[in-house]
Amino acid sequence: MLTRLACASTLLALVAAPAFAQGFSNDFQISKLGNPQPDGTAFDPRANGNFRAFARQFAAVMSSSNGMPPETLGHSGFAFSVDATYYAVDPSTMPTLGTFRGTTWFPSVHLRKGLPFSFEVGARASWFPESRMGMGGLELKWALNEGFAYIPDIAVRGFVNKLINSRDFDLTSGGLDLGIGKQFAIAGMVTLTPYAGWSLVFVGASTGNVDFRPSRTTADADTELFKDYYIFTSLQAINNTHNRFYGGLRFIGGHALINLEVSYSVFPSFKDGNETRTIAGVLAGTASLGFDF
Repeated sequence: MLTRLACASTLLALVAAPAFAQGFSNDFQISKLGNPQPDGTAFDPRANGNFRAFARQFAAVMSSSNGMPPETLGHSGFAFSVDATYYAVDPSTMPTLGTFRGTTWFPSVHLRKGLPFSFEVGARASWFPESRMGMGGLELKWALNEGFAYIPDIAVRGFVNKLINSRDFDLTSGGLDLGIGKQFAIAGMVTLTPYAGWSLVFVGASTGNVDFRPSRTTADADTELFKDYYIFTSLQAINNTHNRFYGGLRFIGGHALINLEVSYSVFPSFKDGNETRTIAGVLAGTASLGFDF
């Protein structure tokens, strides 16, 4: 088992190394979303709406992968996987230091542990390429039905994800998930499990004091101590929800597992002053390679 974990850790290091070697052009500078203060420098009446669209899209990225079917591991089961998620978002909503391409990927590690009574807990750690930011997540799953010959497995899952090491703002996503799937055995040594489901995702976000004139000189900073430092309107999780639909296929041969999953997040429009704004959906695909014990 230790040998397998060492191999998986080495694989993760090889996958993640290019992400750290390319610099930090994907760090966020949310002052680029515009100044929400009417008497501030570079005032933008759409600034709070820009922050809301950005937070909801990136929260969808953070919550874009289940990486597992509804079937649980069993009370003594354990699973470890290295995941690579590729996603597409509206580049105009991403206030990165460099030019954001709209499509990119992030690597993660995913640990799951089976519990009695068809429960399962999991933890995930991810890295956002070309940035100093990461994401930590926790999940709890309960299989309402599993293991029957002719009836599909059904499970509910609760999850929470938090952005780590972000500058000037805080972003958290969480939600509830309902999944359905069915495992098929092939030749006694291999199983295939197609699955699909729906998630209701909640998004909460807030900022500290943001410097909307970061290019100011040291002398200006001494004489304009509190000028152009403002906050965006916070997002309350209960008022910022969206739907996510997903489908996947898991392959297990011996202890090795491969999982492929695709998801699409859909956002409702929202009122921004007198304007009704829409948010482009987020498409994501995840490939997982690991071990199931």
